[in-house]
Amino acid sequence: MECSVKWAGVDGMTFLAETGSGHVVAMDGAPDGGGRNLAPRPMEMILVGAGGCTAYDVVLILKRGRQDVRGCEVHLDAERAETDPKVFTRISFTYKVSGRGLKPEAVERAVHLSAEKYCSASIMLGKTAEITHEWEIVEV
Repeated sequence: MECSVKWAGVDGMTFLAETGSGHVVAMDGAPDGGGRNLAPRPMEMILVGAGGCTAYDVVLILKRGRQDVRGCEVHLDAERAETDPKVFTRISFTYKVSGRGLKPEAVERAVHLSAEKYCSASIMLGKTAEITHEWEIVEV
């Protein structure tokens, strides 16, 4: 896996990242740090990556378990250290999984497997952050 990150110009703090799969993502800083708030902050991208990683896992595990999953949302609420390096110190993952006749034990298992075995991003973040998981099922 590889990517490249390029500063977009001398008049701000916007950076463009190109992934190994050929996708481009913009990142920017806050106005008080020289940015113009045109794109997510790099640390927000890390949090988004963890959310995407675990949501992908949960949906895939439920589908493989023949569950009729129709939707999956993950809300992440994080706190960071007050001093540099401002690593994540606490992250709460809240899943809202929707479908028809979803078995609670299947959803719990999917969340657990993602958290403990498959989601590399959240497992890596767990090295500095206390991570909690909650989930709910919405019948559709």
